[in-house]
Amino acid sequence: MPMLGIKVPLREGEKVRRKLLELGVLATDYKIKKDGKFLIFPVKSPVKGFEVVESEFEPVKKRPSSYREVVEVPNELRTLLPSSFDIIGDIAIIELPVELVSYGGNIGEAILEVHKGIKAVFMKGSKVSGTFRVRELLHLAGEERTETIHRENHIKLKLDVARVYYTPRLATERMRVFEKAKEGEIIFDMFAGVGPYAVLLAKKAGLVFACDINPWAVKYLEENKKLNKVENVIPILGDVRKVAGQIKADRVIMNLPKFAHEFLREAILSTKSGGVIHYYGFSHEENLFEVHEENIKRVAEKLGRSVEVIDERVVRPYAPYQYNVAIDFRVF
Repeated sequence: MPMLGIKVPLREGEKVRRKLLELGVLATDYKIKKDGKFLIFPVKSPVKGFEVVESEFEPVKKRPSSYREVVEVPNELRTLLPSSFDIIGDIAIIELPVELVSYGGNIGEAILEVHKGIKAVFMKGSKVSGTFRVRELLHLAGEERTETIHRENHIKLKLDVARVYYTPRLATERMRVFEKAKEGEIIFDMFAGVGPYAVLLAKKAGLVFACDINPWAVKYLEENKKLNKVENVIPILGDVRKVAGQIKADRVIMNLPKFAHEFLREAILSTKSGGVIHYYGFSHEENLFEVHEENIKRVAEKLGRSVEVIDERVVRPYAPYQYNVAIDFRVF
């Protein structure tokens, strides 16, 4: 069906396009047409001062905004399709309900089709577990590799998603801590992983001690030092219990929410008087902070120290009725 068009010389094309957009008359659902030395713009209504013609225009093919729009699964299962998934570098990791596992290949291909920057798709095959806090990943589509480079907060992080723990969902929290840090501080990152806190904080800190028990995490931390050109990060491979007390830090990061309460003694022993600890834990919605506060104060008292809570916040939902919380407290 013919539509109205505005015909202009090629040399005036960009100027006219901007003008039509400004007037709100350009029909952006259709492609602009070339006719010899002229362009014909599809418009919703005539515009004074321009040559108006009738022409056929090809519709613009709209790219789907979600993989759920293109994936092939039975209609009765569509409501079970996850609305989100983690993107780490160019790798997507999705959690599927058991009813959709057999359609994992279709889901992986649909993600690749919609998200052109993603090159590999994996499914969570288990929960995070073990000393190294990793999970089994099952390949669904794309390249069969698990190493990538992730970008967040103006830093690059090289990592292997199958060998180290990493979540992109804490990028905002990591920036919050960075903004609270002061120039020249000595910082102790007790559970550093590949360095998302340590490498970022190194841009402000005098020195960052970054400890992890996973040799793969420390390997990538070493690489990320070079990748981001930060020399003031000291990677430490080993059990943080053997390191605690040897470091006296202005700021301590305890990003191990499931077990951080077991390492409070080590954190407090490693903190200067007046220093700050960023503690993370999991809580039920009915008791978000009090249970952690009581434990923090009890451990501090045993060590002859006192604490002052300076900030508390919910970082993110973790499970039904469960939340990942952050407590910042000062140690004296």
